[in-house]
Amino acid sequence: MLQKIFQGAKEIIIIFGLALLISLLVKGFLVDNRMIPTSSMVPTVPVNSRILVNRIGYYIGEPQFQDIVLFEPTASIAEDVGLGEDMLKRVIGMPGDEIYITGGVLYLNGEALDEPYISAPMNYDFGPVKVPEGCVLLLGDNRNYSFDAHLWKDPFVPIENVKGKAFFIYWPMAEFGALN
Repeated sequence: MLQKIFQGAKEIIIIFGLALLISLLVKGFLVDNRMIPTSSMVPTVPVNSRILVNRIGYYIGEPQFQDIVLFEPTASIAEDVGLGEDMLKRVIGMPGDEIYITGGVLYLNGEALDEPYISAPMNYDFGPVKVPEGCVLLLGDNRNYSFDAHLWKDPFVPIENVKGKAFFIYWPMAEFGALN
């Protein structure tokens, strides 16, 4: 009788251990979930939204233009922000791109960019800057209230700092669905 109890307890411990290991592997390498506490990506990602981030995609590829990405801030960005937590922004510039903002319009390689996802036209000028190889330029969708490349001392983020692509909002339920 006692042997059956120990056998049952052993099986339960093994099952919970495997479940924990699988969840750590999924969160660490495949999919991450995050709460977004700021308004920098409004209206696309409302304040206090909970999102899913695909972490495996950038192991085999690189961020693409207009991806919404989770990234680790560089030391200079972390110093400006006063913290080193991961941030969420949109990829606006790829290596070799020239970007500038004037008159509320963002120009990418000399052409005005249609950005239906931003909250309002920009009320600042920025650039021109050319994105160096191995880096991206990131801006929030709430451009006038986002601490992003237009305010950073060094506006470029190394591609290796990009951790994954945000692809889904699961909370609040009113926003439930894919991100684009």
